[in-house]
Amino acid sequence: MEAAFKNGYRHFDTAYSYKNENIVGKVIERWISRGIVKREDLFITTKLPMAGVHPIRVEMFLNKSLRNLGLDYVDLYLIDFPVCTKYDDTKDFPTNEDGDILTEDTDHVAVWKKMEEQVHFGKARAIGLSNFSKEQISRILENAEIKPATSQIESHLYFQNNELVHFCKEKGISVVAYSPLGSPGTSQKQKQMAELMSDEVIVDIAKKYSKSPAQIMLRFLIQRGFGVIPKSVNPSRIKENIDIFNFELDENDIAKLKQLNKGDVAKVNDRKELKGLSTHPEYPFK
Repeated sequence: MEAAFKNGYRHFDTAYSYKNENIVGKVIERWISRGIVKREDLFITTKLPMAGVHPIRVEMFLNKSLRNLGLDYVDLYLIDFPVCTKYDDTKDFPTNEDGDILTEDTDHVAVWKKMEEQVHFGKARAIGLSNFSKEQISRILENAEIKPATSQIESHLYFQNNELVHFCKEKGISVVAYSPLGSPGTSQKQKQMAELMSDEVIVDIAKKYSKSPAQIMLRFLIQRGFGVIPKSVNPSRIKENIDIFNFELDENDIAKLKQLNKGDVAKVNDRKELKGLSTHPEYPFK
């Protein structure tokens, strides 16, 4: 986080479920106390966990996040995933005897009303969604007093998520792309990441602009009008990832990169590692 700040980052994306809010909060406190930055210079996003996707637990979890972060408000509060899981303060995901995660009925409209309350209370400047389908977003829009400001979704060159992107833009909802570099982590994701970084089209375009393949991938999303949140713990890559505002991809290169889209087969973040989640009626990736 220190490396990111020194290289010009001011938007920091976290979540209650990441279990790093307290670390983020300590760094922010240190920056502010030393006069390095003012609170209003930062844009802090955090997220309601799946156990909080219930109207009686929205405010409780936001209060927990604010205490962890040491902040009076967050700039953006997102519903992390559209499925409600059982709440147990001793474990993240209670399971049954078969190892399936225990879930609850999920009322997105009721939960959104509680999200709106957090804006009225001054605890969140803006609210939004993550991993919601078009149908789920539409349901909220039909009943919202405060429209979702942002939809955070997986999007990278192999999985461009065009249908959902078009829908969000049509509705005036900004798009933030997570996993913009293919999200390495599991063996499947590492394989896809390797394919992306060595893709001939991307490599050739990177050489043309004297940039890295990762910079080309990020710049493509920026030129689509997305917010982008690449994840890295490597200081040199953190520096590289923000060095994308001194060039512009031309129309021919944009067209070539659009052709790399492989559709749903290239999606890597479906939460199917959480056993039993995909059978819930509100699971968004049917």
